[in-house]
This record gives sequence, C-alpha cells and structure tokens, in this order.
Amino acid sequence: MIDETDVIQVYRETIRPLHVFVSRRVGGDTGLAEDLVQETWVRALDAWPTKGMPDEPLAWLIRVARNTIVSHFRRARPEPVDPASIDLEAPEFSTDQGETAAIVGWGLTRLRRAHSDLLEAFYFDGKSVREIARERSLSERAVEGRLRRARARLKKKLERLLGRPAAERSRTTREKEEHARSTRTL
Repeated sequence: MIDETDVIQVYRETIRPLHVFVSRRVGGDTGLAEDLVQETWVRALDAWPTKGMPDEPLAWLIRVARNTIVSHFRRARPEPVDPASIDLEAPEFSTDQGETAAIVGWGLTRLRRAHSDLLEAFYFDGKSVREIARERSLSERAVEGRLRRARARLKKKLERLLGRPAAERSRTTREKEEHARSTRTL
C-alpha cells in the first residue's frame, strides 16, 4: 500500500518535467500534452497501489508517457504534408513547431527503437552528438553515422506514409508518359 502523501509529493516533484517532456514531443500542443500527462498519471495510480511506487518515479512516468505518446501517434494520423518540406538535415530544422513535431513524432513511432531513441535524443531532448556519444559509449563519428541513417529511414517512412513529394510524383508521372509514348512508336 502506498501513502497518499508520498504520491502527492511525487506528483509535485514530477509534474513539471513530465509535462515538458510530453509537450516537446507533441509540438507544444498544450491540450494534447495535458491529456497525455493525465493518462500517464492515471496509469501510475492504477499500477502503484498493487506494484508499489518505483524507486525512480520520474523515469517510470517518462517511460509510460513515451509509450502513451507512441500509442497516440499510432492511432492518430497527422495532417498530410509534403515530406520534402521536412528537411531533417537543415540547420534551421526544429521540432519546436507544432505540426513538425507531431509529424516527426508520428514517424518515430514507426521506426526501430534504436533509430527513434537516437533521433528523439537529438531533436526533442536537444542533446549534442557529443552528449549522445558519451551516454552510449560510442564515438562521435559513430553517432553521426547512426543519426544520418536514422534520418534517412525516417524520411523514407514519412514519404511512404504521407505520400511522395509532389515534385517526385510529377517526375514519375512524366517518366511513365514518356515510356508509354516510346513503346507506342515501336
């Protein structure tokens, strides 16, 4: 049995960092962030009385919040955008914009865990390549390579799920028309 005053104390200590964590991943959508934080706490209040409060409540809450966000983005489909407009390599790219964060978050739920964790640390947590390398006991060059591959996979996934860029679609259509014309003349 857990003590109600302990739960209240943990709530007070964790609500702000938990809300910041969720808010960054949903592009600052306050209403959605509040709903997901509330759902996370409901799960905590369901689990803790029988299993006990974890040693690291914030870490537990963040893990549950991450899973809740993944579940949300698997159910919800973001507004259609041209994936070419999301240039992950551009220095000015930021997940601070609501729509971009939602689309990137949605795409991350469809990647392997290793790729999504790496991109999440870089874009949402704002960690540098050096920090990520130190945390994962890798060289900076290895992290840069893994980030490059993860970005490429995310871009492919977004193109496949949201549709290819308009310029690419029109090029493909032109190529098909040219092929059809050339085969007719034979």
